[in-house]
Amino acid sequence: MVSDVAIIGAGVVGCAIARRFALQGFAVTLIEAGGDILSGASKANSAILHTGFDAPPGSLELACIREGHAEYLEIREGFGLPLLACGALVVAWNESEEKGLEAIKAKALENGIDNVALIGRTELQAREPALSASARAALFVPDEALIDPWSPFLAYVEQAMALGARVQRDTRVTGGQFDGKAWRLETTAGPVEARHVINCAGNHGDEIDRALLGHCAFEIRPRKGQFVVFDKAAHDLVSAIILPVPNERTKGVVVTRTVFGNLLVGPTAEEQQDRDRAATDQAELEGLIRRGVEILPGLAGMPITACYAGLRPATERKDYRIEAYPEQHWISVGGIRSTGLSAALGIARHVLRLHTGTEGSTTPAEIPLPSPVPNLAEHLPRDYQQPGYGEIICHCELVTRREIETALSRPLAAGDFGGLKRRTRCAMGRCQGFNCSAKLASLTKDRFAVPLDSGAAR
Repeated sequence: MVSDVAIIGAGVVGCAIARRFALQGFAVTLIEAGGDILSGASKANSAILHTGFDAPPGSLELACIREGHAEYLEIREGFGLPLLACGALVVAWNESEEKGLEAIKAKALENGIDNVALIGRTELQAREPALSASARAALFVPDEALIDPWSPFLAYVEQAMALGARVQRDTRVTGGQFDGKAWRLETTAGPVEARHVINCAGNHGDEIDRALLGHCAFEIRPRKGQFVVFDKAAHDLVSAIILPVPNERTKGVVVTRTVFGNLLVGPTAEEQQDRDRAATDQAELEGLIRRGVEILPGLAGMPITACYAGLRPATERKDYRIEAYPEQHWISVGGIRSTGLSAALGIARHVLRLHTGTEGSTTPAEIPLPSPVPNLAEHLPRDYQQPGYGEIICHCELVTRREIETALSRPLAAGDFGGLKRRTRCAMGRCQGFNCSAKLASLTKDRFAVPLDSGAAR
C-alpha cells in the first residue's frame, strides 16, 4: 500500500500532523523508532499551554503557538482533555529584571496578548503569599494554562487511526529512495512507500534530511533540560505558573504546579552532543532544588518524588526550522523546542498549507467523533472515584486496574512501559513503581517487547 504521506517521528508534532492530514483525507503512515508515541524529546516537558506572549514578534513560532493554542481550546472538551486555567507570573527578582518587564509587556501587546498586566510587590505577595519576599514585581499573563502533556497526542493519533492512518512503532528509518513521484523508505520493519514524506524526527531530524535528501537547512544541537518533581504536599504553595525573566539563550527555570498534583521545578539548559541519552546530574539537580527554595521558601525540606531529564531539539537559530522541498515531495520540521507542546496543532496546520500548496486533498465524507481519553488530572474526577474500577494497582497515584486494562486495549494500546506510564500515571508516584511493579508485570505479560520483569524496561 502506498500512503499519501509518511510521517517520520511520533512526538507531539508528528502526532498532531498525522491527525491534521488524516482529517484532510490523506492516507497517512506514522513511523516511530521508539516503542510508543512520545518516546523521544516529547516525553519530557513542563506541560504549559503557552499563549505566545513572549515569542519573537512576527515569527513562525508565534503564529503556530497562537493557532495551536486556539485549536486546543476548541477541541479539548470533545477529547476529554483537561485544562487548568491558572495564569502565569513573569517575576522580577532584581532591579534590572524589573525594568525588563516593560519590554516583555510591550512584546505581549505586539503579539496580540492584550490582557497582560504589570503588578507590584504588594499585589504579587497577595496573589502568591508563599513566594519569596525578594520578588519585586511581575507581569501577569492570565491565559497561560496547564494541561496533560501526553493524553492529547494519544487522542490525536487515535482519531487519525479512525480515519485510516497506520502507526508503525519500533520502526527506525534506515534509508530511502525517491523516484520522482514517490518515496520508498527503508525501515527496520520493512519498506514503507509514500508519495510524500514529512520529517518530524526531533533530535535526529537533520540526520534524516542529510541521509535521504543529501542536504539539511539546519543543525540539531541537543539541549538537555532537567526537572525536579516535588511531592504533592508542595502543590498548593503556588497557584500561578512562576516564570523567570528570560534571556537570549533560555526561558529559564520555571516553578509550576502540574495537573497531576505535584509541583515542578525546571528545566536546566545544557548543551550536549548525545542525541538520545538525557541523564540527570546530581549537581544540576541540587542547583534546581536551591533555586526552587529561593523562589518558594516552603520547598525547603519538601520530599522529592522524581527527577527526570529530556532533550530539546534546538538548532543554531531560535525560530522553528520548517522547510518544504516540493520537487522532492518532502517537508522538514525541525528546531521545535520548548513551545512545541503548545504549537503542535498550529504546526500541523502550517505543514498542511505547505503541502497543499503543491497538491490538493479531499475531505473525508464523515469525520469520526473524538474518542475521549481517560482523565489523569487531579482537579477533575479520576477513575478510582467511579464504581467498578476493580482494584487499585498503583497506590501512590491511585491508578486502577481498569485504567491499566483500558491502556492495553485502546485502539493504540501502550507499546512499552513508558507508554503505559504516560497513559495512566502508574509508577510515577512516591515509590516510583517499587510497590506496583510486580502487579504491572503480571498485567502486561507478553504485551511488551521488553517485559517489565526483565529490569531493562525501567
